[in-house]
Amino acid sequence: MALNYIWIAFFLIGFIVALGQLIFAGNTQIFNELVNSVFSNARTGFEISLGLTGALTLWMGLMKVGEKGGVVTILGRLIGPLFQKLFPGLPKGHPAYGSIMLNISANMLGLDNAATPMGLKAMKEMQEVNPDKETASNAQIMFMVMNAAGLTIIPVSIIVYRTQLGAVNPADIFIPILISTFAASLTGMISVAIIQKINLFDKVIMAYLGGLTAIVAGIIFYFSSLPKEQISTISTFAANFILLSIIVTFIILALIKKVNVYDSFIEGAKEGFNIAIKIIPFLVAILVAIGIFRASGAMDFIIAVIARFFAWLGVDTQFTAALPVAFMKPLSGSGARGLMIDAMTTHGADSFIGRLACTMQGTTDTTFYIVAVYFGSVGIKNTRHAIGCGLLADLAGFTTAIFVAYLFFT
Repeated sequence: MALNYIWIAFFLIGFIVALGQLIFAGNTQIFNELVNSVFSNARTGFEISLGLTGALTLWMGLMKVGEKGGVVTILGRLIGPLFQKLFPGLPKGHPAYGSIMLNISANMLGLDNAATPMGLKAMKEMQEVNPDKETASNAQIMFMVMNAAGLTIIPVSIIVYRTQLGAVNPADIFIPILISTFAASLTGMISVAIIQKINLFDKVIMAYLGGLTAIVAGIIFYFSSLPKEQISTISTFAANFILLSIIVTFIILALIKKVNVYDSFIEGAKEGFNIAIKIIPFLVAILVAIGIFRASGAMDFIIAVIARFFAWLGVDTQFTAALPVAFMKPLSGSGARGLMIDAMTTHGADSFIGRLACTMQGTTDTTFYIVAVYFGSVGIKNTRHAIGCGLLADLAGFTTAIFVAYLFFT
């Protein structure tokens, strides 16, 4: 429903702004530009979707191999002790713990098809011990915010889009996304814990969060100490090495479990092909709407206002062109993806703006969509502090993305 209103708003605002340019500025070419933009973006959406087929087929095949090799289960066991501390309202040994761990693990690996069913299952299981069926419990809120923060280890879809749009090193956003998504997740988790009076100084929580924070801080410190010209080279090498190591690990684990690697790959690859075909109408629709909005001058006007504000503060304004992705992401994942693609096609996949837009896209998940789907699935009407904490996580993630982008890409 939210995407429906957003889509209509893009069209109406674009038309009204164009009409204003015609009446007040006498710009008779504006409607020609709008019509050209409609057909141009429709063609772009189709070409991108069609081009995604090969890359998405490859990645979904590899992810299926990892899934059957037990990677999701391994991650679940690794993060299990932390979750038991973050969900004190759930009885010990409750079935929801298993679903929560599998959902978060699948999200971390970018396995959306596996994550959503497990997430809905976890929400249903937590609802069984929720005393007020129309009000979100503490455990449900923590779970929702962790999903909204969207901690991702492998940003598969973004790498695929960057590949399709001609990025020289499509994985160069891997480490920046890892840093910014960690900041979003940490902020969301801590904000919920403070409100729910969860003891953040518990030794288990401190060990997990302290260790992860130290690793991320070490990465930032290391790259900040490098000469600018080496940052991109080393980070790209590290990202590619880690990704290839993960793929090899998936295959080895599958072999150990005596999984038919080839058949598993084909099974996942078929899913990737179907996904690539299914997104054609959605991508065309959102890119056409964004094209109208941009061609009318409305997007440029908004960005100019924001840029002037930051310029008045004495801040570099280069990042403002990527802000539409940040504004859209909490509302619509499809809309934000369209804006990310628009940023790359307009400024270049390897431009600062293109890379920052990709980093923002991979930083968090779609807060309002997750609230609607997860809470709606069990009939919860009172979300309490869930949305506030989710949006705070978004803000932390996007702010970190900007700082990290300046470190890595300028």
